[in-house]
Amino acid sequence: MALYVNDQAIDISQLPADTSLLQLLRQQQLTGTKEGCASGDCGACTVMVIDGCHKTPNVKAINSCICPVSSLQNQQVVTVEGLSQGPASELHPTQQAMVECHGSQCGFCTPGFVMSIAALKAKRPDLASAPLEQQRQAVLDAISGNLCRCTGYRPIVAAGCQSLEKPAQPFNFVHGNDSSAPCSSTTSVQKADQTYLQPNSEVALQQAMTNYPSARLIAGGTDLMLEVTQQFQPIEQLIDISQVAELTQTTFGDDTILIGAAVTYTELEQQFAELAPEFVALLHRLGSRQIRNRGTLGGNICNASPIADTPPVLLALNAQLHLVNAAGQRRQLPLSEFYLGYKQTAMAADEYLAAIEVRRAALNQPIRLYKVSKRYEDDISAVMAAFSLTPEGQLTIAFGGMAATPIRAVITEKSLQLGADGQFDPSMVTAATVTLANEFSPLSDVRASADYRTQVAANLLKKACLELCQPALAIGVFAHA
Repeated sequence: MALYVNDQAIDISQLPADTSLLQLLRQQQLTGTKEGCASGDCGACTVMVIDGCHKTPNVKAINSCICPVSSLQNQQVVTVEGLSQGPASELHPTQQAMVECHGSQCGFCTPGFVMSIAALKAKRPDLASAPLEQQRQAVLDAISGNLCRCTGYRPIVAAGCQSLEKPAQPFNFVHGNDSSAPCSSTTSVQKADQTYLQPNSEVALQQAMTNYPSARLIAGGTDLMLEVTQQFQPIEQLIDISQVAELTQTTFGDDTILIGAAVTYTELEQQFAELAPEFVALLHRLGSRQIRNRGTLGGNICNASPIADTPPVLLALNAQLHLVNAAGQRRQLPLSEFYLGYKQTAMAADEYLAAIEVRRAALNQPIRLYKVSKRYEDDISAVMAAFSLTPEGQLTIAFGGMAATPIRAVITEKSLQLGADGQFDPSMVTAATVTLANEFSPLSDVRASADYRTQVAANLLKKACLELCQPALAIGVFAHA
């Protein structure tokens, strides 16, 4: 069981289950990768990963601070020290451009920026001849999870665009085995109470859950690993579902779409670009590119956070969950019945979420999604709202941040009906905002007060009622709020 770092194999078979990639890199004296926030927010720990468990190796940037090192077995990691190429060890074009454009000051964040842009360059060679504005937007997306405290972003963005136009030696997957073969199910064990399992099928997953009933399930780890890095709580047994074939696939049927629970946000962006552009636009604000490269839809649902961004969308679409237990028994449950209370779900201890089912007809309905947060990008919602208009003129409403769970506004929904003229009556909408205020009693916290949340929810309801009836209308300074 090995990990390849800058072309060198490192045995990771005896590491504790919750060891992060950042910890390993620092222990290997690869100190260019920095620890800033230890939560995947600042990007100082960004590295490039080349995944060889596919026919075509996939290049992506990730946060090493919240990535369990065992999840990358048989994959290749490139750090800032491994970017120099050729016999003379010339600087990588991204490094050279950062020098020429004066994109660094104190330098602490610089390796993370370099790796984010280098990963973009490796993944998107087509950008070399793209128009400048297209290059700029791609660079902005790539560095959306990288924070700089002193230089400012203008020279960094300029360096990113400049580096895209310069040739660079491609990165190759160095593992000697046949990369077209599926990665096998493996186990990393340090001692009896330190276990990391990575099954590659549902059958293997179910067996792992039977053998280790106390193990925690992990996919991207973008939230679960915070227990280790922020709360300093060890997780001694982990079952990694990120390589379970059935859970990493999206099946497009004639009437329904089945999304595997381990499908990442980045994959969803690609798969739903045309089918659900509003949803994809929301994903761009869900987290940074590094987070979206590892975070999964299933994880966002099962985390059961009241301020998660995707559950309100899926609630508005009347999504169904496919749950499976360790014995292989399957059942379906409406997402609206999944959340029982704060951080509590209807999923049994021996069950896992296998897939999320969405009807194509629901995706075809007019929908408006609004995320209100203190920062526009890479921030947690104060209020997340989803509105979908059925062919019968009924409004489906779901919120995050308004209760102990993501929740449908079922009482308010009943008070709204599209008129014969294709509009919502203004007096009806005004009455509905009162109903909405009575339906929910949100909490006050560091993100927003209860009064603020109540007022924002009412305003978003009004906004949705106008925009859904007049698609060309965009109300407000920003479309998202």
